[in-house]
Amino acid sequence: MTGLSGTRRDLITGLAAAAALAGIAPIATAQTSVRLIVVGGGFGGATAARFLKQFLPSSAVTLIEPNTDYYACPFSNLVIGGLRDLSAQRFGYDGLRGLGIDVVQDRAEDIDPVAHSVTLGSGDVLAYDRLVLSPGIDIRWNAIEGYDAAAASIMPHAWKAGAQTELLRNQLSAMEDGGLVVMAVPPAPFRCPPGPYERASLIANYLKAHKPKSRLLILDAQDKFSKQPLFEEAWSAFYPGLIERRGAEDFSRVVAVDPARMVLSTEFEEVTAAVANVIPPQMAGEIAQRAGVANATGWCPIDAVTFGSALQPDIHVIGDATIAAPMPKSAFSANLQAKLCAAQVARLVSGLPPEPTLLTNTCYSYLSADAAVSITGIYSNEGGKLTSIAGAGGLSPNGMDPVIQGNEAMQAATWFRTITQQAFG
Repeated sequence: MTGLSGTRRDLITGLAAAAALAGIAPIATAQTSVRLIVVGGGFGGATAARFLKQFLPSSAVTLIEPNTDYYACPFSNLVIGGLRDLSAQRFGYDGLRGLGIDVVQDRAEDIDPVAHSVTLGSGDVLAYDRLVLSPGIDIRWNAIEGYDAAAASIMPHAWKAGAQTELLRNQLSAMEDGGLVVMAVPPAPFRCPPGPYERASLIANYLKAHKPKSRLLILDAQDKFSKQPLFEEAWSAFYPGLIERRGAEDFSRVVAVDPARMVLSTEFEEVTAAVANVIPPQMAGEIAQRAGVANATGWCPIDAVTFGSALQPDIHVIGDATIAAPMPKSAFSANLQAKLCAAQVARLVSGLPPEPTLLTNTCYSYLSADAAVSITGIYSNEGGKLTSIAGAGGLSPNGMDPVIQGNEAMQAATWFRTITQQAFG
């Protein structure tokens, strides 16, 4: 690692130690009773509901989530690469119910910031004093010409885990040896910046073992990408000649697709794929647009201390939907933002001012079945804006050391167990 020594170990234990956030939440909150609603049951929303109940035990905490099961995106690339079962990605909400949180299995159809209410798909209307939105992402359909929901059933994005993950996995399994796999990567910002390149690594790992005549072509709208030297070093060492990447400098942004012909078009060429993984441009989840917390970019501006919406009162937004750069859109970020937000909400409803804090993010990426790398960032939210702390954070070293990369893979597994336990119990 460069930067902070011991960063990896400190941050793994720091997931639990982020309960030091309880030090931000005032003790008096145990006597405070308010109506708290969380919309969205992913890593951000589930964690927020848990910590709101911890910090404000006398308050009514309601989690609104239409799905009975949540499929985690972290580690889903291992499923696509044939190294993990999809069932290992599935989590439920009984753990939250056991804490006294009311889990409502319904869709939040509309939010009225003036009336402080949420309208459900059933027609029921729930009132709140504070609302936490963790809506995740939605796909910008037709931002790539021809790429709509129907196209995604042929050219899966698999950027929301579950059925799409399984579809892409099955397509790779059914592909004839020698078929070309094509991945389209969108311009930033998007969920999990290193995710496409981890996926490329694990698809290549699968092809090397099971379809050695096949190749993977990445058509990338970006010039540079997260952990680029580490990925490219691994591709040369593990998968020589198997992965080709064409970036923005090669005018390789995918602008149109024709699913019927399995064709992807860039500004200058057409590519025919046997399997196409199209990761399209994204935006904050639809309910964020309806609530009026997203701006013209499609993402949600926030105060980085409280994660309060910059556009609507008494609404907080966390996770992938936020404009929080340089902090990336990741499950690690969503988990920590949820805890911070819960602690600051507890202060606000208790009549206390919010307190600035340091934030961290670590993103692990698998290179193969038992090798991983990581990048860590440390951020300040002084003044309500997130800024990277110079000289802090770190990146896994180059050199393809199997001991270091094996340890990183084990640390990634520990992190996944910890974060899912914190979110879902």
